[in-house]
Amino acid sequence: MTTTTSPTSSQLPRIWVPGDWNAFFGFGTNILVNLLVLTGLLRFVLKMPDELVFGRILPAAGLMMCLSTLYYAWLAYKLARDSGRDDVCALPSGISVPHMFVVVFVIMLPITLKTGDPVKGWEAGLTWVFVQSFVLMAGGFVAPLIRRITPRAALLGTLAGVSIAFIALRPALEMFMTPLLGLVCFSIILVSWFGGVRWFRGIPAGLVAIALGCLIAWGSAALGFSIGGMSLAALTASFTNFGFSVPLPAVGHVFSGFEFLSVILVTAIPFGIYDLVEAMDNVESAAAGGDSFPTTRVLSADGVVSLVGCLMGNPFINAVYIGHPGWKAMGGRIGYSAATGIVVLLMCWLGIISAMTSLIPVVAISPILLYIGMLIGAQAFQETPRSHAPAVILAFMPHLAAWGKLQIDNALGAAGTSAAAVGLDKLGQTGVLYHGLEVLGGGAILGGLVLGAIAVCIIDRQLSKAAAFAAAGAVLSFLGFMHGEQIGVGQSPAVAASYLGFAVVLLLSGRFAALAPPQPAPHENLVEAHPAAA
Repeated sequence: MTTTTSPTSSQLPRIWVPGDWNAFFGFGTNILVNLLVLTGLLRFVLKMPDELVFGRILPAAGLMMCLSTLYYAWLAYKLARDSGRDDVCALPSGISVPHMFVVVFVIMLPITLKTGDPVKGWEAGLTWVFVQSFVLMAGGFVAPLIRRITPRAALLGTLAGVSIAFIALRPALEMFMTPLLGLVCFSIILVSWFGGVRWFRGIPAGLVAIALGCLIAWGSAALGFSIGGMSLAALTASFTNFGFSVPLPAVGHVFSGFEFLSVILVTAIPFGIYDLVEAMDNVESAAAGGDSFPTTRVLSADGVVSLVGCLMGNPFINAVYIGHPGWKAMGGRIGYSAATGIVVLLMCWLGIISAMTSLIPVVAISPILLYIGMLIGAQAFQETPRSHAPAVILAFMPHLAAWGKLQIDNALGAAGTSAAAVGLDKLGQTGVLYHGLEVLGGGAILGGLVLGAIAVCIIDRQLSKAAAFAAAGAVLSFLGFMHGEQIGVGQSPAVAASYLGFAVVLLLSGRFAALAPPQPAPHENLVEAHPAAA
């Protein structure tokens, strides 16, 4: 059971507690997975030379993540000191995973292919982050108001949708593609972090799972039937990238990327707003877990460290991560965040990431990401009124649509075609409602937020407030921030008009219709009728 203490002038928060080991290995492996994926994208998709990847980009990314994790450790320390509590957990942070893929495939890859120069693609990525950083810093002063007027079920619901569709589902699929490795490692995570099993001398469960995964993968490779794709030759070759590289200023490269500004702005501004809402959701998630951090400081910090990172050569945005409740449930407090940042800095500056990509099977780390997705999904229901559960489900929908569209696009792209080339009518005849996925999934995080908020307000019989959210949905849709693929005036006029019609119905209903009082959830009635069922 977690205990808290009252503030005293002589008692300062503990920087490190035993639970920080679990959170350190869990969070550290999460960061490591992202770095491994990022390195693979740079080397094998963008075909960037190793000197650029290990000599410029990774050192700058390591510096950015170290600054971020140290700052959030300090913010947690300050909250613990001011409140006198010993259960404050630092916000997790690192490179934004959705943006990693967006900047690679939407910005850097097309420009690299067009110019035939990966350095030009890198410069465009730096400029993309430069623009987004200022969107985040400016948005930090608006976010507290949005957070104050938006229902918690909408904030946590759209966050859970992101978590399930884009954080948890891929690791789950990877686990079942290599079940002997994935499921065995997952069993360690489940029995430890849900079942309360403790390992010998308190060894962290995340470390046990990774060690067991490495044992299975390398043991199978030694027996001639490799599980996890481990190769001694690849491991040996990775040591050639060892060395000491510190980040160097890349200001000239940042401004060189401005020649592609028209392409960059199409995605940089809407994804800056996406970051704004996602960070706000994650701050709300932490508050639901008992740790209230200042929203403006969080968003401003993300913008500042991202700006520092891009000026030093890192083309990836920093973000507060989903998962605070998970690391807190493991026992993480303050030290896990700072320790992770320092270790990541050393790995990036010394070239150790190269060896890690060839040493640890990614499937051994996947169960940790699935665990985080499970917790965030559960929190959306546990930390909101039971009657708001339908609103949480509605907030999921845009993210599921976005995930479905992404799978179709990737599959058709692998076949050398596209949905437009195949024809939306032909897809519809086979039950693939591609256009519906496209519209519902466009700007999913804002779409989930608005739809969830409308549903909560209707459930609570606040029809005027619901109408206001519907009107906001109309404006956001008309400008392409949701239910659209790009920003601009008149992007989704039919959807915008529909939201306006929705708002009119809500206003008329609130003014002229008789409203029944809010009804409790069915199981709440059951408990009242049969107290023993509780």
